[in-house]
This record gives sequence, structure tokens and C-alpha cells, in this order.
Amino acid sequence: MADNIIEVKNLKKYFKTPHGIVHAVDDVSFNIERGKTLGVVGESGCGKSTLGRNIIRLQDPTAGQIIYDGQDITDLNNQQMKRMRHDLQIIFQDPYSSLNPRKTVMEIISEPILFNKLMKGSNKQDVEKRVRELMDTVGLAQRLINSYPHELDGGRRQRIGIARALSLNPKFIVCDEPVSALDVSIQAQVLNLLKDLQKEMGLTYMFITHDLSVVNYFSDDILVMYLGMVVEKAPAEVLFKNPIHPYTKALLSAILVPKVNGNPDHISLRGEVTSPIDPPDECRFTRRCDYICDACKAGTPPLIEIEPNHFVACHCVKPEGITLQRTVGV
Repeated sequence: MADNIIEVKNLKKYFKTPHGIVHAVDDVSFNIERGKTLGVVGESGCGKSTLGRNIIRLQDPTAGQIIYDGQDITDLNNQQMKRMRHDLQIIFQDPYSSLNPRKTVMEIISEPILFNKLMKGSNKQDVEKRVRELMDTVGLAQRLINSYPHELDGGRRQRIGIARALSLNPKFIVCDEPVSALDVSIQAQVLNLLKDLQKEMGLTYMFITHDLSVVNYFSDDILVMYLGMVVEKAPAEVLFKNPIHPYTKALLSAILVPKVNGNPDHISLRGEVTSPIDPPDECRFTRRCDYICDACKAGTPPLIEIEPNHFVACHCVKPEGITLQRTVGV
């Protein structure tokens, strides 16, 4: 049996709007093994960030279960979640807007320590010592301890966010596109830092991104989302070598390759994106898919295991053949 630190069962998050109900996350289930990284990919608006925020209870789910380390945390109140917050942290996407511009590096990193009373009875010097240790851990020069966020570049600001997340000694961290706002050279530094910290501290990550090259480098398993639903989940090596769902194939074909004549295997998606507001009971990729069968418009496809640890939600995928069957649309 796998040692799962996170188990998500039939998670749903709906938002009411004047035009109807937005299905941001719709019946999502998966596990994350302790010490591993689950990459979550999909185009903007597919529900990746909402999923991450629901798992660590920054937002309350509409339905479903979230089990952390064997404990159901779905219905815990704010006071109970405050005690759990030591173990569950997040690194936000924008390293500038997620930091208080009125506070120094010292104040930003020490705030969760003081708020959660991790060093109760300690004096100011002890807290400062802990902050300096965290700065060393994330590769942030100690001379910057009294600097403000606007005085630093994006890479240093993101390191502050990582140090703040580490200040409570968490076991699980949601990384919400932590390098998307950074230059390519800085991205590599932050990604390598996160991998090193995972090895040293035994951390478990949920890594949210739309950069497939990054997720392939960083993740053990990959979960592909489309309009709030999981369409494919598999180990990273398997997914990149043998993608099954048409949407996954299209995503992987969009990865830039250094070829003079471009990428001849690029798949262009046509058609309209189904609205997430009160979507019909059908495959949500139907309007953009080249593989249509009668079942696609008859109901939402279930997530089935077509080979060990490889799950796909597609009516046109046959487990015995593990290949898409092009059929005439209805």
C-alpha cells in the first residue's frame, strides 16, 4: 500500500453567479504519496489553483473529502485548521502581490512564527536567528533582512515566499505556479532549490503550472485538468511517452521544439470551449475533440485505469487497446 499523505475524494467547488453556477472543480479524486510531487497542468481557468486552495482549506469545498495524513480535514473549523496550518502551506504565484509591501523581509518571514507561537517565550534575538537560518536555507543573503519587497528582484521575492512557507516546518506545500512570473534563469534556480529542499526535508509538493517542460522536470506524477475535471493522470515518464487523452496529446504537442521547420506534430484545437457555468452532462472536451462517439454527448466519462497507475477519462479510449478510436460524430 502506498503511503499517501493527501487523499482527495470526489472534491467539488462551485461558485454562484448571477448567470448560474460555475463548476470550478467538479468531482476530482486523486492521492499524493509522501515525499513525492504531483504536477497539475491545464490551460488557464481549468481549476488548478482553486483545487490547490481547497486542499489546504484556504477555500471551503462544496462537496467531497480531503484527507491529510489519515485525518479528514474537510469540515474542520478555522480554529482547528489553524493547528493544521503548521503542516499545510502554499507558495503563491506572484512573488510581489503575495508579500506585504509595508513589511521587511524579517517581518514577513517571522510573522507566521509569531502568529502561531512556535517560539513562545523566545526573545527577539532567537526569532531573528530563526529567520536568518531560513534565509540561508533558501539562498537569500542575510544582508537583505531589513529590505522591503519592492527593493528586491522577482527571484529574491519568491525566495522570501518559500522561506515564509518553510517557517512552520510544513509537510505538504502547494506550489501555485511559483516560477511563472520569473525569468528563465531564475526559474531554474528556484526549481532546483525546491527539489533540494524536498530531499533534505522530506517535503511533499502539489506543483501547479501550465509549463509542461517544467512539470516534466519537477514532478513524479502528473494530473491533467480540463474545465474543472481530471482527464488524465499518470507517472510523468509514462504521460510524456504515451499520452492517451486527446487534450493531453494537444497540450504535449504545444511544447516548443528546436526544429527549423517547427513542430510538424502540433495539434491545433478547434471549436469553442464549453462554458463552466452549468455545463451539460457530456464530455466537456466534445466541442474541441476529433474523436467523437455517441457516448460523448450521453454523459460525462468516468476516470478509468487503462494500465497500472494510468487513468483516463474518455469514452473513446478502450482499455484493451489503450488507443483512441476515431469514430463518426453524432
